[in-house]
Amino acid sequence: MQSCDTPFGTLNLERYPPTQNPTLQAFDTADLYLLQSAAELPVSDLPILVINDNFGTLACALAKAEPARKVHSWSDSKLAQLGLQSNLAANDLPFEAVQFIDSQQTPSGPYQCVLMRVPKSLTLMQDQLFRLRPALAEQAQVIAGAMVKHLPHAAGDLLAQYIGPYQASLAWKKSRLLTSTLDSALSPDKPELETRYELPASTFQLLNKPGVFSREKLDNGTRALLSSLPTGQEGGCIVDLGCGNGALGIMAAQLNPDAQLVFIDESYAAVASARHNFSQAFPERAAEFNVSDGLTEFEDGSADLILCNPPFHQQQAVGDEMAKRLFEQSYSALSTTGSLMVVGNRHLGYHVKLRAWFEKVEQLSGNPKFVVLKASN
Repeated sequence: MQSCDTPFGTLNLERYPPTQNPTLQAFDTADLYLLQSAAELPVSDLPILVINDNFGTLACALAKAEPARKVHSWSDSKLAQLGLQSNLAANDLPFEAVQFIDSQQTPSGPYQCVLMRVPKSLTLMQDQLFRLRPALAEQAQVIAGAMVKHLPHAAGDLLAQYIGPYQASLAWKKSRLLTSTLDSALSPDKPELETRYELPASTFQLLNKPGVFSREKLDNGTRALLSSLPTGQEGGCIVDLGCGNGALGIMAAQLNPDAQLVFIDESYAAVASARHNFSQAFPERAAEFNVSDGLTEFEDGSADLILCNPPFHQQQAVGDEMAKRLFEQSYSALSTTGSLMVVGNRHLGYHVKLRAWFEKVEQLSGNPKFVVLKASN
């Protein structure tokens, strides 16, 4: 837990999931810069909308403000939602102080002030700005912030295209703000942001909603794992963990027609994409779709096969903590005869990390960059 001084009071904040890395914080100077900007605006009866609030720093600070403000938080991330809830509790703030809106819903507004963390995916930002525009009040301000090294030039272009003219701030402690004022005369066309491509060795097409990982083409890690998928899971439960658009689970379903499929991701857009793709591939077949923090809501010992292409970053932080957490969750979720199949870059050394939980770790396939591993007990 770290202390964070904001214009609205001091907060105690922690990343979600909690990290063992002391150099990683739940906030940065871009968060503080956005809050300074919000503190200078007149208090309004209208709610403030925060977008892409990584761990709830922005929403918690605004919820702590005096006089009280209505706060809405719009995000694609279940981990961000859980981080918000955890940090509200840590600061004795009620959950209802912030209304969470997932990415598959659209905020209704009206909003006079919007604070946005610029996301890694500019396609996601474009989708958010287009959908946000009808919810803005006259002369509304959208203030987008990021660390300078993570702020693409195109972010300002998107603000100008979908909201109105913008002004860039001076850099402050390596962060910068872009402030855009609603131009009611603008009438931007609806962008076509969904993509589609073929799933190899099948007749299926994969739809990808804005912000979904590997939305332009199938990533090489998933491609490597696809070629190693087993058959013969008769009536068993197969979990596509971190499913993205559902490529692994859909191919596993084709190879194992009697298996029960479960798709899990922390991204609302990913699970929505996987649900669409599975229903198109198997219109008469049932499956389960969960937006959750990995396998935390999954019954212990109930999975027969888990397929996973683990993430190696959370927001801009790169590391293996997320992968190791999924390995540990998989150990608990698997039946006594179940197995985990993982793909990863060779240099990540997943074969060593998996042995912290599994007795047997074998290599199924590999190429100069990727290795496919199977772990079991």
